[in-house]
Amino acid sequence: MKKIKYFLLTKSVGFGLNVASYFQPKKAALIAYRLFSEPRKGKLHKENLPEMLQNVPLQNFDSDKYFLETYTWKGNSNTILLVHGWESNTSRWEKLLPYLQQTGSTIVALDAPGHGLSGGKEFNVVKYASYIETAVQHYQPTVLIGHSIGGAACIYFQSHFKSEFLKKMVILGAPSDLKTLIGNYVQLLSLNKRMNTFLEAHFSEKFNSEIDAFSMAAFAKEIQIPGLLFHDVHDDVVAFGEGQKIAASWENANLIETQGLGHSLHDEKVYKQIIDFLQS
Repeated sequence: MKKIKYFLLTKSVGFGLNVASYFQPKKAALIAYRLFSEPRKGKLHKENLPEMLQNVPLQNFDSDKYFLETYTWKGNSNTILLVHGWESNTSRWEKLLPYLQQTGSTIVALDAPGHGLSGGKEFNVVKYASYIETAVQHYQPTVLIGHSIGGAACIYFQSHFKSEFLKKMVILGAPSDLKTLIGNYVQLLSLNKRMNTFLEAHFSEKFNSEIDAFSMAAFAKEIQIPGLLFHDVHDDVVAFGEGQKIAASWENANLIETQGLGHSLHDEKVYKQIIDFLQS
């Protein structure tokens, strides 16, 4: 029943946007962008935090007109920064955290724009990268670990900001091409060609970049530090081919294929491979 309701809702929204594209194209594109970029899940409240986040030191910073919330598990002077994905929050690292703590490192995790305890409503790779930059400047991590869009934001961040602190990156199930993401969204809502064109134009203007050029595979060519990528061959959220594109253009990175782990990539073997990479 939930699937049927979701199907009807998405198609109804798409139909409305298609109609609006003939009368108010700019407004239709703006609404479509907001639906694309404003998360509906992943927010947290301080009075009702998941157990793993309770009694963990918090610190917030001003970032891009909003505040960024971070959590810290204190260790030695080496710091690892964790960057979650879409409609998630820091609690997604619950299973990996104990393995990372075995390294003795200080672990810092941030909540994305519009997620967890961080402020804002709009979420995109560029805005997320600005949050990462704020955290990196303060904590000076040697390692970034990012999942899904968080992984894409890590790639965008290092390719554009080129942090001198970072020595390694771990990317889990990250998408590559913005054009592919938009195409999936257009298909989900059954948007017409007019809406697709208007939506791509909106993104191009917002990011000051042609859609075809906004690609993590292209950005990864600028990254010199070692990377370790994981992607499941049966990932039904971000296609395996996206990970292959990134790995093919990142000269100093290796891609590890998994099977049966889906998009989350929660698995003890994956965690141990991450630790081996960090300690090598």
